[in-house]
Amino acid sequence: MKKFILTIAGGGSTYTPGIVKSLLINKEQFPLQELRMYDIDGERQDKVAIIAKEVIKEFQPGLKLVVTTDPKEAFEDSDFIFAQMRVGKYKMRELDEKIPLKYGVVGQETCGPGGLAYGLRTIFPMAELIDLVEKYAKKTYWIVNYSNPAAVVAEAMKRLRPNARIMNICDMPVGTIRNMAAILDVDRSKLVVDYFGLNHFGWFTKVMVEGVDRTDEVRKHAIKHGLLVENMSKVDVQHSDKSWIKNFKNIQYMMELFPEYIPNPYMQYYLLGDHVVEHMDKNHTRANEVIEGREKKLFDAVEEYKNTGKVDLSSFYVGVHGQFIVEVAMSLAFNLRKRFLVIVENNGAVENLSNDAMVEVPAYITNEGPEVVRMGQIPTFYKGLIEQQFATEKLIVDAALEGSYEKAVMALTMSKTVKSALQAKKILDDLIEANKGYWPELK
Repeated sequence: MKKFILTIAGGGSTYTPGIVKSLLINKEQFPLQELRMYDIDGERQDKVAIIAKEVIKEFQPGLKLVVTTDPKEAFEDSDFIFAQMRVGKYKMRELDEKIPLKYGVVGQETCGPGGLAYGLRTIFPMAELIDLVEKYAKKTYWIVNYSNPAAVVAEAMKRLRPNARIMNICDMPVGTIRNMAAILDVDRSKLVVDYFGLNHFGWFTKVMVEGVDRTDEVRKHAIKHGLLVENMSKVDVQHSDKSWIKNFKNIQYMMELFPEYIPNPYMQYYLLGDHVVEHMDKNHTRANEVIEGREKKLFDAVEEYKNTGKVDLSSFYVGVHGQFIVEVAMSLAFNLRKRFLVIVENNGAVENLSNDAMVEVPAYITNEGPEVVRMGQIPTFYKGLIEQQFATEKLIVDAALEGSYEKAVMALTMSKTVKSALQAKKILDDLIEANKGYWPELK
């Protein structure tokens, strides 16, 4: 069986040990010749690499690991690149969340003004990454991209690098499917779902288990309990923090109002914005929760290793984040035609949306890329919401490419999370100040 060279771009991420673990659990089905970690922050990556090396030692001793800040060393002859960059790290995520909250607007990593701010930071670094991969990697490379905000990144790369071999994915739909599987008491792999929308902005329309339609069971549970199960930590530790419990609970309120389809958890920020803001701690957001949780756990483990030479790898679980990206890569590598929800150019997948929209829909993943499952026409309410969000994302990409302050104000004004153009301007001006050195200049 062919062995692959795989590079994790954003090797300093706290998700990296889980991805490495997932890769090596699947070493028989997806064998690696060499694993590489690449990051522009070498100091942080070196710390994460301590844990990654211990994972390799346990699961596949002898696998060559390269840890580098040099693009040539990172990407030369690579078959796969897992991209998970976070421009500005959690320091900037915290500002993305807290600046809008100052004005009573949703403060969130990928939604609303915070998501647009993150997008403006990520567009050009993502294009640079693609250029490096094009220069050094095999011509048959695939980038499997987790970099957020995925909708904005996908829209921008469609324009800037239209020929890149890039598969844009998000683990939130598969995380939601995992909850549905727990509700139905079946394995996640048994579920086949229909879904339409944009990234972090969509709805599940059908849930099938081995040919049996079980949508109504999930719908009835969601109307009563959201997508919570009795013990969330047994389902997936990754989404069992207090804030995630709240997110899955809020699905109940959306389902009571609009029971036809089951919403992506992120829809709460658009449909329940005032409720979400009212129940947020403006001084302690999700960024703080991650810094004090996942970040602290990893770097505490690094210090423990430095002091004792030992580390407890059982605490570095393989969540859906690590599982999903490896499953997609395996389907690309071996033409498995497995069905996943991915982000693709619409081209009729949702019949009554613009062909150029970057939609999230089911597709069969082949070695040539996705074969999209068509979702037909969608009702007016959902179409209208999606078109508003798509316009928001197009405008923020316009703002980046044109260096346009006016387009950035338009983007924030268009966002359903923002109440007025005056409010949008105030938030934007604060975000410009906070993002000096990260954003393109807006005039």
